[in-house]
Amino acid sequence: MQDFFKDCFCNRETFFKFVRKNKCVKRIVYFLIFILAISAFSCGKSKEKVITIEKDLKIIPFGRFSRAFNDMNDRHLEAARRLGISPASSREEALSGNTHLCEITDCEYYKVDSLTHSIPYLVPKAKELLETIGKNFIDSLESRGGGSYQILVTSVLRVDQDVKCLRKKNGNASANSAHRYGTTFDIAYSRFVTTDDRYLIPKEQLKHILAEVLLSLKKRNACYVKYEIKQGCFHVTVR
Repeated sequence: MQDFFKDCFCNRETFFKFVRKNKCVKRIVYFLIFILAISAFSCGKSKEKVITIEKDLKIIPFGRFSRAFNDMNDRHLEAARRLGISPASSREEALSGNTHLCEITDCEYYKVDSLTHSIPYLVPKAKELLETIGKNFIDSLESRGGGSYQILVTSVLRVDQDVKCLRKKNGNASANSAHRYGTTFDIAYSRFVTTDDRYLIPKEQLKHILAEVLLSLKKRNACYVKYEIKQGCFHVTVR
């Protein structure tokens, strides 16, 4: 008998003949094949599902945004001229040999939008301010049990060519913008970047938390901020 089973499991043809002749063994073999098939299918579908939870966060009310962030263009320009570069007529001129500009790219604190009328460069002090805003925003969310979101930068350094093109599309765009000095950037308040799907935070609450961060820095004289309604952004200049 031992030799028979040894022959069965060593010889495939003998094994199949043995299975076909024994109904009980045949059922066991079919059952095992079925179990293996189900297991393989389950492994392919066993990726962990992320359940998104809608969550309300505690916010600190401070009144109307337009009243809290009403630093006019003359204040932005004063700081920009004092801390920034000389305005350039073209992008090539702005970047050629200019050691006072730092490129900004997507990082752990913020994302850079697809820029059409500006280039992603700032003076070092402005870049440091942007990183602080992004970090403080993330910290504020985490301290309140929120998910992971990042701010979105929508406009940075503009040269004269960018300003002219922008003014053709938007007649309200300033010809004498603080963006020309590399000290100023715009942060969207209606668009945010999520880095995981654990929690879904209402955009109005994300906007309010970003405003809290900006207001805190504004009170410490770190920046000027203008609430731009039509552009859907906070216009920020380092001080």
